[in-house]
Amino acid sequence: MPNTIDITPSIPWLKIRRAFLAIMVLISSVAGCIAMSRVAGSLSMGWQITMLMLFALTFTWIALAFWGAVCGFVVCALRRDPLSLRKLDMEAPSARLLVSRTAIVMPIFAEPPIPTFAGLEATCHSLLGYAIDDSEEGEAARPMCEHFEVFVLSDTQDASVAKLEEAHVGALQRRFANKLAIHYRRRPNNEGRKAGNIAEFCRRWGRNYDFMIVLDADSLMSGATLLRMVQRMQRQPSIGLLQTVPIPVGQKTLFGRFTQFASALYSPMLAAGQSFWQGDAANYWGHNAIIRTRAFMDYAGLPTLSGKPPLGGEILSHDFVEAALLKRGGWQVILDTSITTAVSRHDPYASASHNSFEAMPSNLLDFAKRDRRWLQGNLQHLRLLGGAGLHPMSRLHFFYGAFAYLSSVVWLGLLVCTSILASYQVLSDAGEKDLPEPLSLGLLSITLGMLLAPKLLGLVLAFWQTPHAFGGRLRLLASTFLEMLFAALLAPLMMAWHSLFIINILLGRSVDWQTQHRGERSLSWRETWQHTGWMTITGLVWAGAMVSFSPTAFGWLTPAWLGLVGAAPLVKYSSSGTWGGVVSHRLGLLKTPSNCLKPPLLDDYAKLMSESDPHPLDPITQAPFVLQLPPAERFSQMRCQSFQQFDRQSLVAPSMTSTSTSRETN
Repeated sequence: MPNTIDITPSIPWLKIRRAFLAIMVLISSVAGCIAMSRVAGSLSMGWQITMLMLFALTFTWIALAFWGAVCGFVVCALRRDPLSLRKLDMEAPSARLLVSRTAIVMPIFAEPPIPTFAGLEATCHSLLGYAIDDSEEGEAARPMCEHFEVFVLSDTQDASVAKLEEAHVGALQRRFANKLAIHYRRRPNNEGRKAGNIAEFCRRWGRNYDFMIVLDADSLMSGATLLRMVQRMQRQPSIGLLQTVPIPVGQKTLFGRFTQFASALYSPMLAAGQSFWQGDAANYWGHNAIIRTRAFMDYAGLPTLSGKPPLGGEILSHDFVEAALLKRGGWQVILDTSITTAVSRHDPYASASHNSFEAMPSNLLDFAKRDRRWLQGNLQHLRLLGGAGLHPMSRLHFFYGAFAYLSSVVWLGLLVCTSILASYQVLSDAGEKDLPEPLSLGLLSITLGMLLAPKLLGLVLAFWQTPHAFGGRLRLLASTFLEMLFAALLAPLMMAWHSLFIINILLGRSVDWQTQHRGERSLSWRETWQHTGWMTITGLVWAGAMVSFSPTAFGWLTPAWLGLVGAAPLVKYSSSGTWGGVVSHRLGLLKTPSNCLKPPLLDDYAKLMSESDPHPLDPITQAPFVLQLPPAERFSQMRCQSFQQFDRQSLVAPSMTSTSTSRETN
C-alpha cells in the first residue's frame, strides 16, 4: 500500500543548524558579558564576579530565546517546514489509507465530567465525520472501529465520582454503538500517577495497537489532525513520538484571554523555531501527541528516583523523560508544527479543520499552582543530566526545563544586587548621577529589545500573513501591545512565586499532584490577598527604599516593583469573566483564530457542553447505562529503564516494515 512506504524524515543540515544557533547565542552572550564587565568595572572584584555571573546566566537565556524565535520567524515567513525545509503542503488525510490500529487514551483523575466527556465526544464526532466526508461517491465509509478505539483510563479514587464517570462513559458507549468502541477502566489506586496509568494500559492492552494518541482531560483534536498523525506514523516507521502544538481555547476570564491570545500569536512561530534546531530529538508535553506503542513499551518504562520527595521518588514531569528514553532507544521524537502554521494568506481558512487544542487554568493562582507541580518535576530532571546513553539534546531539554524556573531566582538575585549597589553608591558618594552611563543605557536597551523581539516577530508575522485570524490589523496591534503590558506586570509575580517555590523545595517540602482546576473560577479578595499580600508589601518596601536612596534606580526598576505592588488587584481582576468579556466583546480585542475562524470542532464542543446531562440515565430503565466490558487483555512487560547503565549495542533498530505487520511482531 502507498501509505506504508518506509520514509525516514529528511532533516538536512541539522548539525549546521545547531552549530549556527550555538554560535549566535555564544557570540551574543560573550558580547553582552564584555559590555557588562565594563559597566561593573568600578565595583570591587567580588561584586564584579557576582553581577557578571548573574547577568551571564540571564542574558544567555534571553539570547537563546531570541535566536530560536528568529529561526522560527524565518521558517514561518518563508512558509517552510522547519524539519525538511520544503514548502508547507498540508496533504489531505484520508481514512482510506489507514492500515493500523490506534488507541485514543484519555487518563483522568476526578475531572469535571461534563467538559471532559463533551470534549472527548466532540473529538470522536470529528473523527467519524471526517471518515464519512472522505468516502467517495457510491463508496461506503470505512468503519473507524476497525482502526480506532477509545480508552478512558480513570485514576479517580472517590467512588461517587467514579460512578458518575461510568454513567457518562456508558452514555457515550450507547451513542457511539457500532461506530466507535469506547472503553472505561478504573484503577483501584493511582500508583505512578498519569505515567503509571498509561504504563498499566500498555501492559494490559498495548500489544493490540500500533499507536496510541494521548489526550488530557481538556484536550480537543479534530479528526483531520488525528488521521494526519496516524498516516505520518505509518509512512515514517522510524518516528517513535509525534508531538503537536496544542493551543489554549475557550477562555473567558481576562487572564485566560490574555494567555490564549499570546499562545495563538507566538506559539506557532516559537515551536517552529524549536523544531528547526531540535530536529528529531524534540520533546514531549504529555498530551495531544501520538506514540508508537511498541517503542514506548520497549524503551520508556520509568524508574523511581532514589531518595525522598521532592527531588526523589516518582518522576513527576514524566513526559520529558519518556521522550529522552525513546530517543536513547533509537527512535525519532518529532515536534510537528505544520498544523499551527498552515494558514496562508491565499487560503486563510485552510487549517480550520486541522486542530489541536487544550484548556488551561483560568486565573493566576491556579496557573501558579500548576507551575508549582511542574517546577518540582523539572528540578528532578537535574538529577538525570548525567544519565547513561542520553542524547545531548535530551540533556539540554532537562536543563532547559529546570532553568525555565531557576531563571526567576537568577533574575531576583540580579535585581537585589542592583538595588543594593545603587543604594550603597548613594550612601558612599553622598549623591548619585542623574542618568546611567551611555554604555549602561545601551546594554539595557539591547537586553530589553532581545526580550521583546519574539513577541514583536510574532506580531509582524501575523500582521503580514493572518491578520484576519486576530480580528484585523488594528485590533491585532492593540491586542499585542496590551498583552505585552500585561506580561510585563505579570513577570515579577511569577518571579516571586517561582523563587518561593524553589526555596520550599530546597527545604524538602513536596507537593501532591492533585487534579487541577480546569473551569472558569473568579477569585475572591480574601483568597487573592492570602496568596499575594506578601508581594504587595514587599513591592512597597522595595519601592520606598529606592525612592529614599536612589530615585534614578527607582525609575529604572519600575517594571519590577510595580508588578509586585499591584499583585493583588492584578490577580483579582484578571480572574474576572466580566472584564474578559469587556475586553473581548465590547472592545473587540484579544481575538484569536479559534474565535475568528470558528473551527467546527469548537462549535460541536460548545453545543455538547450546553446539552450535556449532568447525570445521564438510560431513558428506558431510568438507571445508569450499563458499562461494556473492556477488550480482552494481552499482557506484556514494560521494563523500567536505568539511568546508571545503558548498552547501546543491544538496541533493536526501529522497524522498517509496514505498520500493518508491526503489530504481529510485538
